[in-house]
Amino acid sequence: MGSFDLPRRLAAEALGTGILVCTVVGSGIMADRLTDDEALALLANTVPTGAILVVIITMFGTISGAHFNPAVSIGFTINRTLPLKETGPYIAAQVFGGVLGTFAAHLMFALPVIQVAVIERTGPAQWFAEFVAAFGLMAAILACARFHPKSVAWVVGLYITAAYWFTASTSFANPAVTVARALTDTFSGIRPIDVPPFILAQVAGAAAAVVLMSWLLEPREKAEPVSAPNPGE
Repeated sequence: MGSFDLPRRLAAEALGTGILVCTVVGSGIMADRLTDDEALALLANTVPTGAILVVIITMFGTISGAHFNPAVSIGFTINRTLPLKETGPYIAAQVFGGVLGTFAAHLMFALPVIQVAVIERTGPAQWFAEFVAAFGLMAAILACARFHPKSVAWVVGLYITAAYWFTASTSFANPAVTVARALTDTFSGIRPIDVPPFILAQVAGAAAAVVLMSWLLEPREKAEPVSAPNPGE
């Protein structure tokens, strides 16, 4: 991403996050309209989310690094991949894009553009689930970026697809998406009052992953070869 200036990278982050949130909210609305089966509706919400992650990471990865997630940007700041002075602009672009994504989904389904969610998502189990979701996401990104960089888009998409189902919170794992989902009173919404603990858990999970993976991915130094004894000595 070094060949792209900051305005282009911020535009990519905003657009990518907007597309992601529009997919999350829009597929949730569609699922809710098509079925009363909650499990089927969640599945209908899950598959498009995982699929669009593959698309947008492939589209924008070379431009901005395809974070689309403040927790990921903070993680990359901790490991010095993203300069500290760019962290704030990245996060602002992601939140801005995410909010526009929610508004776009509402417009497509002829719903009021401005809404406030009332769905309760709170409690220690859900907060821990968000920690786990963000930890796993950041760990997957770091490991794949190190060993299989061309597979990052697929791994992230598949991870979130799985995490929708193995976490109690359905794996928000993204502060920008969490904020944007507080602005929709639909299937994927979250009460604004429940947002701060989710965000704290997400950032903590990503930071913990950076700390662990920084150690885990560091190869052991090769031992110096032992010279064979010289019989003449």
